[in-house]
Amino acid sequence: MSLQTVWFLLIAVLWIGYFILEGFDFGVGMLLPQVSSNEADRRAVITTLGPLWDGNEVWLLVAGGATFAAFPEWYATLFSGFYLPLFLILVGLIVRGVAFEYRSKYGRAEWRQRWDVAIVISSAIPALLWGVAFSNIVRGVPIENVKGHLEYTGGFFNLLNPYSLLGGVVTLSVFLTHGAIFLSLKTAGEIRRKSRVLATRYGLVAAVAAVAYLVWTISSMPEKKVAVLVLSALVATLWLAALGMNLKGREGWAFIFSALAILTFVSDLFTALYPRVMPSSINSAFDLTIRNASSTDYTLKTMTVVAVIMTPLVLIYQGWTYWVFRKRVSSNQIAHP
Repeated sequence: MSLQTVWFLLIAVLWIGYFILEGFDFGVGMLLPQVSSNEADRRAVITTLGPLWDGNEVWLLVAGGATFAAFPEWYATLFSGFYLPLFLILVGLIVRGVAFEYRSKYGRAEWRQRWDVAIVISSAIPALLWGVAFSNIVRGVPIENVKGHLEYTGGFFNLLNPYSLLGGVVTLSVFLTHGAIFLSLKTAGEIRRKSRVLATRYGLVAAVAAVAYLVWTISSMPEKKVAVLVLSALVATLWLAALGMNLKGREGWAFIFSALAILTFVSDLFTALYPRVMPSSINSAFDLTIRNASSTDYTLKTMTVVAVIMTPLVLIYQGWTYWVFRKRVSSNQIAHP
């Protein structure tokens, strides 16, 4: 296995981790007004994310850094061509972090309500746009050879096609469901009950959208039909298992199956993509691949050594964080302002 393939797989793993962890993060943010009826409820919901949300975003930073170092041509084309949606995602992440920190800094109800709205909107924007972005990467975008360099030649509205918008609906609904399952696992009382109901509701929407999206993906990639079809069937099985466990009140198993469904879904997209990293919708000769987009072997070898040393440490630390803050949160534990 070449180092280019190894780093393609490692970047896929980083995106899997990001979508699983930040996915429930986004879902909880979007569900804030739907599962809470008073300030104590809202503070309990936000408390479930308090020790976790900033650590979850590290997966995005590492994925971006790894792409920049391992596949600089991919990074350059992606961030120049997808500048506006990625900028909107960045603004959303910034506003979201500020909202978590600032909503409790002032006692007036209006102040907190405005930051709650900011949390909902800034959680929904990345949840939608990540699906749009990844769908365009898999589908292919206008890439041409411009003065010896492969460059994105389309505009913003090239990215807003029916396939990518459906992908955005899939990630939005999947993250809503994943967040609802997480809340039902991490809370008690009325919040837990509401979260279980919402998990079933949004889970069915996600199932319909995901089936349509995966069928579209399979039909547009005949060369990868078998592999994508097998993984798609596994996604459906795991997702139905998650919804079934949620109905039975087995929140822990529901969250595991939901996370495995997201893992398989992202794996499906990267399987459809490989060995390309950004297909050209104009001519396959202009595709960015793991070969023509990669760094030198020396760079990849150095990165591999660093990854082997540091990755286990990061995983151990983040796992310890989740273990320490594993208990349920109830609005009864929140002191009234």
